[in-house]
Amino acid sequence: MTTFGARLAAAMTERGQLCVGIDPHATLLNEWGYDDDVAGLEQFALRAVEAVAPYCSAVKPQSAFYERFGSRGVAVLERVIAESRAAGALVVLDVKRGDIGSTSQAYADAYLDPTSPLASDAVTISPYLGFGSLQPFVDTAREHGAGLFVLAATSNKEGPEVQGAVTSAEHGGRTVAATMLTHLRELNADAEPLGSFGAVVGATIDGTGLDLAINGPILAPGYGEQGGTTSDLRRIFGADARHVLASSSRGVLRLGPDPVGMRDAVLRTNDELRDLLA
Repeated sequence: MTTFGARLAAAMTERGQLCVGIDPHATLLNEWGYDDDVAGLEQFALRAVEAVAPYCSAVKPQSAFYERFGSRGVAVLERVIAESRAAGALVVLDVKRGDIGSTSQAYADAYLDPTSPLASDAVTISPYLGFGSLQPFVDTAREHGAGLFVLAATSNKEGPEVQGAVTSAEHGGRTVAATMLTHLRELNADAEPLGSFGAVVGATIDGTGLDLAINGPILAPGYGEQGGTTSDLRRIFGADARHVLASSSRGVLRLGPDPVGMRDAVLRTNDELRDLLA
C-alpha cells in the first residue's frame, strides 16, 4: 500500500503544489449562470472538476456546500470525489470533523474507508477535543493509506484565541498550535519521502514563530484570491515550503464556466509555485 504522503509527494513533483477548492458558493453558481439548486450544483461542480482535476495535484471540495442540499447534494459530492480521482487528482475532503470515541471512528470510516462512497485520499479535522481524540482517524488513515490535515495555525481572525493559548506546564507549556505540530511531528517520524499527517496553516498569517518542520504536508488555504502570495509562502514556511500544498478556490473558479480559463489558471499558478518553491 502506498501511503498518502508518498502519493502526495509524487503528485506535487509531477503536477505542482496547487490544490483547487471545489466550493460551490451560491454567488459563484449565479456568476456562472446557474441556479442555486441541485441541478446548478451538479453542473458547476462537475464542470470545475473536468477543467482542473487533470492538471492539479489535489482538489479540496468543501463538504458543507454540498450538504446544504441534503442527500442529493451529497450524491453530487460523491461524483466529485470519484471523477476527481479518476482524473488523477488526490482528493482532500474539507470536513473539519472532530469528535470522540465511536463517533470519531464513524467519521473516519465515512471519509477514509475505501468501501465508503465518500472515501477520499485525506480529510481536514479539528483537534480541539484534544489530539488524542483523533486516534480513530489516525488508525483508520494508517490502515487505508490515507492522510489527515489537522487544524494548527489558521488564518481566520478568531483562530489565535485558541491556537495561540498556552498549555499548562504539565502539557508542555507551549501554544496550542505548537502542541498540535509536535504531535504531527511524532506521527511522521521516520516517514519517507513524506509523512501522511499534515497541518493546516494559513497562507495569510503573520510570522508564526512555530516550528513547521513536521516531515509531513502543510495545507495552506488562503492562497491567491484571499491574499496569500508565493512570497508569503516562502516567508511563512521557509525551507518547508516544498511540502506546502497551496489551496485556492475562488481565484480559479471565478474564471468559470470557461474550462480553458480555469485550466490555464491552474497551469500558470503551478508554474509560479514551481519557480518560487523549488
